Amino acid sequence: MGNTTNNFTLEIIGFNIEGCRIAQAAGANRIELCDNPTEGGSTPSYGFIKAARALLNIPLYPMIHPRGGDFCYSDADFNIIKADIHVCKELDCDGVVIGILNTNGSIDKKRTAQLVELAYPLGVTFHRAFDRCANPFEALEHIIDIGCERILTSGQQLTAPEGAALISELIKQSADRIIIMPGSGVKSSNITQLATTTGATEFHASARIWADSKMQHSNSSMKEQLQSVTVDEQEVKRLMELLNEL
Repeated sequence: MGNTTNNFTLEIIGFNIEGCRIAQAAGANRIELCDNPTEGGSTPSYGFIKAARALLNIPLYPMIHPRGGDFCYSDADFNIIKADIHVCKELDCDGVVIGILNTNGSIDKKRTAQLVELAYPLGVTFHRAFDRCANPFEALEHIIDIGCERILTSGQQLTAPEGAALISELIKQSADRIIIMPGSGVKSSNITQLATTTGATEFHASARIWADSKMQHSNSSMKEQLQSVTVDEQEVKRLMELLNEL
């Protein structure tokens, strides 16, 4: 179940199959599989999930977010989410990453609980929809009650280092009933301080870099670079080294 070192776990986002390969080779413990990095991550395709599962021997958690934008879903959206969870079970994923809110910024407990039950025995991470909640402490208790195994959060700030104070409070309130995993802006330049300040033991990072297109021909009239997101192998290795030193 991954290369967990000491008591720390590093999850890396895989936005494409090459990024997954790089992250695993560099020592990542788990992959969150996503599409559409410019929209904050959406559900990867069936083919992408299948290819990632065949490639990876570390835990694989696809993001289940059927569209960009907010996390308040219509009935049609919810049906798509349920179908995608069935796909993840069919393809032997280890877990899924979900999050549903009500319009007032509270957790949609009823529908989130339905998804946790549907996903079983897969693990469930409640993603950064949490950072859009009106009351994070109340939301924490609701997510624990629902049965999620972890919450991915930046502490309701743009980045986890900026939200470190709230993350620390959430970890104290959780009292080991759920994992609080800092994510957003987690880098080798700040992960040691973040771990020390918050007491977190799991971390979520993109280690994102942009890869240039391999096209030799380029139509200059299109005014585009055609770059794609991938994973910085050296950054993942450095993140793991720093966690090893703690």
